Amino acid sequence: MDGGKVMAQNFTLDRRDAVKALLADRGDLLAVSGLGSSSYDVFAAGEHPGNFYLWGAMGGAAMVGLGIALAQPKRPVAVITGDGEQLMGVGSLLTIAAKKPGNLTIVVLDNGHFGETGMQLSHSGLGARLEVIASGAGIASVREITDIEGIISLRAEMQSIDAGPRLARVRIASDHVDRALPPRDGVFLKNRFRQNLGIAVT
Repeated sequence: MDGGKVMAQNFTLDRRDAVKALLADRGDLLAVSGLGSSSYDVFAAGEHPGNFYLWGAMGGAAMVGLGIALAQPKRPVAVITGDGEQLMGVGSLLTIAAKKPGNLTIVVLDNGHFGETGMQLSHSGLGARLEVIASGAGIASVREITDIEGIISLRAEMQSIDAGPRLARVRIASDHVDRALPPRDGVFLKNRFRQNLGIAVT
């Protein structure tokens, strides 16, 4: 990984390089991606049968990740989503804190904008800090990441199935990134994901 390429303007991370580094050597990690750009980022990092892309479900990524983490307690689960998507589902952090899934990590790619609707400022761009909100909700392990060293440290911790839940707010640049479109067929994605979990597909 070229450290110079990872950093973008204003000392914030390039989203594609950050997600690629986060998912390197992922082992049996299951990844749920939120609406829009975060799904493109996860797909661009490398197609994988353990990826579950959400389409048109803004605000739902963390709760889908919680359900998978509770159903598969021996598999590490990461939700990779954006600040706008997580802000819409901010109440999910309360339920996650209450259920305490040790195998769940929530990664919020935060550029302070609603990237899918015209780059309007999000509440995060107006000063809301999701890591502080998560801490107030009762999630004990929270952090803000601004450099590649933080990404590498988080990547190792995401493999743990007994030290979560954890939330990381990753500060990414708001530069335009071309779309990388993953599969959109819901039946295909569901069946492939079930097969990865060892569940029979009928």
